[in-house]
Amino acid sequence: MNIGIVDSVKRELRRMVTMPMYLVFMVLCPIGCGLIFMSLLNAGLPLRTPAAVVDLDHSELSRQVIRNLNSNELVDVQYKFESYSDALAYVREGKIFGFFIISRDFEKDALAGKKPTIDLYSNMTYFVPGTFAFKGFKLVAVSTTGGLAAAKLAAVGLTPDQITALSVPVDIDIHGIGNPWTNYSYYLSPSFTFATVALLMMLFTVFSITVEIKHSTSPQWLMTAKGNIAVAVFGKLLPQTILGIIVCFLLEAVMFGFLHFPMNGSLWWMLVATVLFVIATQSFAVMVASILPNPRFALSVVSLIGVLTFSFGGFSFPVEKMYGAIAAFSYIVPIRYWFLIYVNIALNGFDVYFVRFYFVALLIFPYLGMAFLWKLKKACLHPVYIP
Repeated sequence: MNIGIVDSVKRELRRMVTMPMYLVFMVLCPIGCGLIFMSLLNAGLPLRTPAAVVDLDHSELSRQVIRNLNSNELVDVQYKFESYSDALAYVREGKIFGFFIISRDFEKDALAGKKPTIDLYSNMTYFVPGTFAFKGFKLVAVSTTGGLAAAKLAAVGLTPDQITALSVPVDIDIHGIGNPWTNYSYYLSPSFTFATVALLMMLFTVFSITVEIKHSTSPQWLMTAKGNIAVAVFGKLLPQTILGIIVCFLLEAVMFGFLHFPMNGSLWWMLVATVLFVIATQSFAVMVASILPNPRFALSVVSLIGVLTFSFGGFSFPVEKMYGAIAAFSYIVPIRYWFLIYVNIALNGFDVYFVRFYFVALLIFPYLGMAFLWKLKKACLHPVYIP
């Protein structure tokens, strides 16, 4: 092995041992964040959204509708109010995320063959609980409407089979591909966990390089590598790479082993993708540190990119529906390709042939990092720190 690489690795190991924050931010923080994300959606769905009912009818039929609503797994009817303004006040205070209004003379109008009114209100400021409240409300409203229609048809003498044929003319058989349980954790926990890992990894890669320039130790660092900037960067990042791979493997062991996340494809190719993801993320950070060899500027850039990745990575909103300039941003970060590999191999069970281009994309990042090393070497030979 190149003596410069050995000396660079030894030098970096000594720095890691003498700086406890390496252990904290490279091991404890990623694992802690990953466990938090996985535990938040441990149930699969954020069920039992706090809600309320405004019953203006107080009839047997309205009480039946309320019982149906409270039996829905998406809604938890915690309050009953007598007016719209009281319910709206609780929404504004954040105590509930929606309410269900049963109009006056609801039962009377239903029995008379008129069209009774049910109003649904959900607070979409909080998108997830508001959406689940609306979904639960709508499900009960539709089933109530269907029940009233069935009662009218039965009153005119139709048989149960005829009523079913009229009310449900098409029988829908749904099969969820890749995630038939519709478990949000299988989809969101890995993406958010590894996006956090990528953010922390970029921050520490940039920090470990630019701090040499800040403290004017970069000439000594370069001298340890016999003047070869590629050897210097490789020796510095090798211990971090190994540590990052171990942390990612531990997180995947929790996901696929302990929590039994679906692995419908090849686990080995998923592990290869994780190794490439770690190397690609570090390479992206090296590119930023080379272009901006200043800790304050470089850390700000990778922080901004890392945080925006949660929005533009396509985890919760499809990239295909984003504006062109925003969608293009999602393809310049490595986590996007790891995410696509995870979805297609782990969830959809595709063969590696169908995701080969995502592997190629991850392999391109190290070359991008090396393309600007000449600029980093120049900054290391003549360190100038701009506070």
